[in-house]
Amino acid sequence: MFAIMQAAGLEALHLAQDPHTGLQAIIAIHNTRLGPALGGCRYLVYPDSQSAAADAALLAKGMSYKAALAGLPFGGGKAVLIRPAHVPSRAALFEAFGRFIETLKGRYITAVDSGTSAADMDCIAQQTQHVTSTTTAGDPSPHTAMGVFAGIRASALARLGTDDLHGLRIAVQGLGHVGFALAEQLAAAGAELLVSDLDPGRLQLAVEQLGAQPRTTEDLASSPCDIFVPCGLGGVLNPQTVAQLHCAVVAGAANNQLANPEVAEQLEARGILYAPDYVINSGGLIYVALKHQGASLAEITNHLTQISTRLTDIYAHAQAENRSPARVADQLAERLLYPR
Repeated sequence: MFAIMQAAGLEALHLAQDPHTGLQAIIAIHNTRLGPALGGCRYLVYPDSQSAAADAALLAKGMSYKAALAGLPFGGGKAVLIRPAHVPSRAALFEAFGRFIETLKGRYITAVDSGTSAADMDCIAQQTQHVTSTTTAGDPSPHTAMGVFAGIRASALARLGTDDLHGLRIAVQGLGHVGFALAEQLAAAGAELLVSDLDPGRLQLAVEQLGAQPRTTEDLASSPCDIFVPCGLGGVLNPQTVAQLHCAVVAGAANNQLANPEVAEQLEARGILYAPDYVINSGGLIYVALKHQGASLAEITNHLTQISTRLTDIYAHAQAENRSPARVADQLAERLLYPR
């Protein structure tokens, strides 16, 4: 576990279990210099606890960088709940997790993430106030999609010379809450959509409602398009998939899209503009963070508009310094997280 902490630069890694509910929870806290750690709670099947801890650690680091560049007074954290084969009571499990969060006395604030829902956050909220994305607070997914849409337009302008998406061929990989909402916005803007998803129902819905062209997940990455939009789980950009890409831009909602940092250089070498994931997908974090602080919807929307400006600045720095946008974004975040 200490090797995992060292590799991600974590401040702390907290583990808890509750045999009565089946809870096995890991909370990774990466950096709290700018404020308490804020990050979603995943409820997924993992092959082992090491894999779960490694996932939490990497995601927590991304949340620190995301919050820093979004100008939010929060640090980065992430929770992973290892999903058991059988659960006596899902509500009781999440209430137990709420009690675990409460023991950290505000150092970590949780939110909805892969495998969890607002109803789960409501259960957590019965045991602690350090939670957002509840039924009352609202779903952050539309705001993530809104920010990614603005980031895609900024990326298109930087690489293709126009932010008008009409007629552009855009490949969306993953049609979950964020991916489908984003696909709806892209279709409304007149883009030609190629889509893939592991759920045949979601795929068919995109075909029927958005006029999208279905592809298998394997075929989508190699399909000729203007913009490739990863919206599933992380690690989709690796040396093999990048070699197959036929696009000018990669700009999507997924976290931790790069399998390793060197992949950013491979994208750069191929002339593919990469939108750093934790910059373009920060809309959901902006929403839950500001909502937790009691901000109005107008204030939140105004903050979301800064995503495209931030990306444009990163692209300008990258071009002027002949570096990848991913490296530029990392260094900008690290200056805020580790000032000298």
